[in-house]
Amino acid sequence: MVQGPVAPHLERLRLWAHEIRRDVVAIYFAARDTRTPLVARVLGWGVAAYALSPIDLIPDFVPILGHLDDLLIVPLTLMVVIRMLPHDVLLDSRAKASALLARPASHAAATAIVVLWLGGAAALVYWWYHR
Repeated sequence: MVQGPVAPHLERLRLWAHEIRRDVVAIYFAARDTRTPLVARVLGWGVAAYALSPIDLIPDFVPILGHLDDLLIVPLTLMVVIRMLPHDVLLDSRAKASALLARPASHAAATAIVVLWLGGAAALVYWWYHR
């Protein structure tokens, strides 16, 4: 564990990253809410899809610029969408996101899903090869 004058800054950075993660999920819920204005819904879907997608505008292996989109684009667009949301929608969405993120992850379920997908892909390849 880091101690000294750097520790409070790292803790603040960790908290900020957690809040961004929660807000991305909250924006996803807000974009599905009918009380959200259309422009905020469209932007919300876009930022949630971009943040949750493994595909980046600038690949992460590009030095400095690769992580710049994650450090600038996502937080800035989140701020814009959050300012466009009605207050009650934002509160409801953040509560849903916090509840979702607080649930324990099931590694057994994730493994089962991966095995099912691989089995399906293998069956498709087998079918394609033997037709």
